[in-house]
Amino acid sequence: MKRFVTLVALFSLGAASAAWAETREEVQNRVDNAATVLHEIMAAPDKGIPQEVLDHAKCIAVVPHMIKGGFVFGAENGKGLATCRTANGWSAPEFFVITGGSWGLQIGVEGVDLVMIFQGDRGMQRLIAAKFQLGADASAAAGPVGRHATADTDWKLNTEILTYSRAKGAFAGLTLTGADVRRDDDSMDAFYGKDVTTHSVLMGEVPAPASARPFLDAVRGAKVQAHAAN
Repeated sequence: MKRFVTLVALFSLGAASAAWAETREEVQNRVDNAATVLHEIMAAPDKGIPQEVLDHAKCIAVVPHMIKGGFVFGAENGKGLATCRTANGWSAPEFFVITGGSWGLQIGVEGVDLVMIFQGDRGMQRLIAAKFQLGADASAAAGPVGRHATADTDWKLNTEILTYSRAKGAFAGLTLTGADVRRDDDSMDAFYGKDVTTHSVLMGEVPAPASARPFLDAVRGAKVQAHAAN
């Protein structure tokens, strides 16, 4: 009987893992949705990410259409992708999962888009480490919004990661603490079709597949839109 229970438990775990594993098409949809999020945010007059923030960014990450609810909510299994600046341009995307955390007071809203701007080498190293907690391992703060970041803020000097959210069309800096960020192995395998390290991807050692172009074009386009708005 004990052996039977063990076998059932193992089978259930295997089935759950299989159900959780993503297809290449599902991962590609996330790439395309992340590109759309960036395009739409930067197209909003006077409500995008400031030019100075984008110029200073070492990495840019997007989690499209997270589902949440409640007064102060915990996001479960939000999935996103990030790219980092290298000597040869923006890197191929790295995929990650973000779970838990306190997400501010967006009452009863579903379908939240999350954008994170990683500043400097320390911020980039958080992503390369493939597992960290916002607010504990990495300092995080709500990012400034508008065409320009005002000079009297400390966004540039004291914060590793700036966080933003968009819900029901409203875009704003987001206070986000306690969320865990870790590598999404299933999505990495589905997208690249082989075992690649987070370091090799974000350092530009892995060529960006053609299917990553929508997202990388959106990242490059975000800077162009920010400068054109001046």
